[in-house]
Amino acid sequence: MRVRDYYTQGTRSFLRLHEKAGRFNENPAHHVIQAYMEDYIGAAGIGADRDGPLFRAADGRSKRPTLSGGRLTRQRAWEMVKRRAAAAGLPYEITPHSFRGTGITEYLRGGGDRDVAARIAGHE
Repeated sequence: MRVRDYYTQGTRSFLRLHEKAGRFNENPAHHVIQAYMEDYIGAAGIGADRDGPLFRAADGRSKRPTLSGGRLTRQRAWEMVKRRAAAAGLPYEITPHSFRGTGITEYLRGGGDRDVAARIAGHE
């Protein structure tokens, strides 16, 4: 994702997720995600770099690493999730993909519409 894939229209923010075969899926951001994204983009100082990567790799593993201009790779994201899950005592089977199912399940538990959940999941 690039910085431009997170955008605001009026008071609502959206995330544009890039799918297979060049398709994309635009979803409204939950208000909690909106707050986190605004804080992250502001703290990282990347708001003006609309074509730059949204999630960036850190330079080193110090207590206060700085963000590089490079993209956070899938492998690094996977490793980060695995480290944090292990530190929290969660099962080894937790992966970044686990968040997708959990997010959709919680959306439906909160009264969300099944058709909207299917669209968010990218299902026909």
